[in-house]
Amino acid sequence: MMGTTQEYLIKGGNYKSSTNGTFFQWQLYINKDNKLYNKMANSPTILWNDGASNPDEVVKAEINKGVIDILGHKCDELVLTCKSGVQKYYFSTNLKVDPKLFEQHKFGNWNEVISRTNSLPLKMIIDSPQFTLECVATEIVSMKLDDKLFELPADSKVEKSPY
Repeated sequence: MMGTTQEYLIKGGNYKSSTNGTFFQWQLYINKDNKLYNKMANSPTILWNDGASNPDEVVKAEINKGVIDILGHKCDELVLTCKSGVQKYYFSTNLKVDPKLFEQHKFGNWNEVISRTNSLPLKMIIDSPQFTLECVATEIVSMKLDDKLFELPADSKVEKSPY
């Protein structure tokens, strides 16, 4: 449903994730709106979540140094114990991200991850009673990205997510 591959693009405070899933198609975060947009295959409507809201809560955070090597990058591990379950993020301090860009992005604990690591995760494992999600980077490519990649499609039907 979620797919076997994901392409993650980031420029400034915006990001877009696209998958080959049969249910979930893409997710877009537009920093200036602090909204996270999700496109599912079964609906023409794009659902959005307020980036400032977070029904989850981090109970404990710990960092373990030099846990794994991913694509030639020695990675530390951030373990967030949350109300929703355990989230593990593996990151290299060589791949920096400005945490100020995401300080308002509380949804999904993203501000917690970025503020504690100052970088993007190269691997993450999200474990909750509903599902387990594991993503591992297979390639890192530096490229120039057009700002239009981080815009909603023209004439999109958009509504607030009920979740």
